[in-house]
Amino acid sequence: MILSDQLIIDNGDFVVEHLDDSSENRHLVDSFVSGNNAQGLELYLKNFALDDEISNESRTYLVKDSLSKALACYFSLRTCLVPIALTKSLFTTVAAIELANFAVNENYRKKQRAIKKIGAYVFLVFILPIVKHIAKLVGARWLCIYALPDEKLIRYYESLGFTRLSKEQEEFVYSHVKPKYDKSCIFMYQPITLK
Repeated sequence: MILSDQLIIDNGDFVVEHLDDSSENRHLVDSFVSGNNAQGLELYLKNFALDDEISNESRTYLVKDSLSKALACYFSLRTCLVPIALTKSLFTTVAAIELANFAVNENYRKKQRAIKKIGAYVFLVFILPIVKHIAKLVGARWLCIYALPDEKLIRYYESLGFTRLSKEQEEFVYSHVKPKYDKSCIFMYQPITLK
């Protein structure tokens, strides 16, 4: 078996590559505009994603239109441990993969009105298969996300299979591992099924 540090997935409509696979990819991020009051996702891609890629903190994937090579969407993945309280003084952890960043390029969405639900498509066709592949290689039980605290967005993630923990478990997670930049976000997860 030959493993490569480059990942190129092409399904005819879109191609997925790591941010750091080419200098062209690094320049594509300049055209990215996030929507839904998610400027933090745009700032991350433009200012921090490459540093995290180089330091191996997370991997950022660019989803490009196969024909025009325009940047349609991006997502970042990294591993994590989710603490779960068993009792007041005892807890365990769940191995997980965090969908740390996920956003559609509004510039692309506006030009491609015929393509509906780009985010859901990318999630089902690219993100879930990559997550399942990673889980087969290293072991992980959950895919998790810190969602922006917007009811419409929470419902959207629920439609993709994510759910919330109980209020008590959410507070336990927040008190142990919630990143500072996600201070107002909502922890959500879904089991990774390898079948």
